[in-house]
Amino acid sequence: MDSFPAFFPLAGKRIAVVGAGEQADAKLRLFEGSPAEVVRIPAGREALETAAYAGVLIAFIAAPDEDFGERAAAAARTAGALVNVVDRPHLSDFTMPAIVDRGSVVAGIGTGGASPVLATRLRQELEARWPEGLGRLAELSRRLQAEVRALIPDLTKRRVALRRLLGGPAAEAALAGDLEKAEVLARQELAADEPLAGIVRFLVAPPRAELLSLRAQRMLSEADRITFEAGLDPEVTTLARRDAVVSGPEDPATLAAWAAEGLAVLVVGSSRNPEDVGKVQALGTRTELLA
Repeated sequence: MDSFPAFFPLAGKRIAVVGAGEQADAKLRLFEGSPAEVVRIPAGREALETAAYAGVLIAFIAAPDEDFGERAAAAARTAGALVNVVDRPHLSDFTMPAIVDRGSVVAGIGTGGASPVLATRLRQELEARWPEGLGRLAELSRRLQAEVRALIPDLTKRRVALRRLLGGPAAEAALAGDLEKAEVLARQELAADEPLAGIVRFLVAPPRAELLSLRAQRMLSEADRITFEAGLDPEVTTLARRDAVVSGPEDPATLAAWAAEGLAVLVVGSSRNPEDVGKVQALGTRTELLA
């Protein structure tokens, strides 16, 4: 990881945009509808004074020339601001990612300034896949966060319950724009106290990770426990969720026991063993075969 991505809460924060023209206007548009206070500073003497950046968290500088950008950046840093000099990464504290904005859900795609065109292309792909109402789904989670933590203290079980919740009727209502209905449905589901339904999925990994289907990639990123057969393309293992528990091959009884705890278990191998699948099914465990 060449650059570290971070998200700054904007409520009560001050953002400065220095300069005029399309580059400055584009930065102003980024913050439309945000809770931040945005100030515009002309690209003149004021922008070279530290006082202009008092209380500023981030300063974007659309510099008419390199010398001005360097001096304005120095003034902003002296005031404690993080600085981005537009189109001049060597003068900046950070580079701008390509942003997918879905309200509470925000994705930033960065290339360290090496290929903004590639970042834009990836952003467009995400925008096509992410529904407009995704932010409302995050808002539903926020509203229920304290209740769910109190109701389900165990982190693993809570994650399983939330995953089920975010894939059911409550999530559909939130995506459709009816948050009040979504809250009612979510509380009904949480109050039902039904056993958490775990599953064991079997995935035959292709010889190269790039050949994995989108669905297989999603299962790798969502599984709670993953077993990897030796000899797989190492790139496959990097797609696992960071906090998933990863191990080598396990016997069917262990896989079924994990699923009985409500966990999503993924078995990844170079070939599928029908006997193992049958043994897991015989233990009353829900299974699924992934291409």
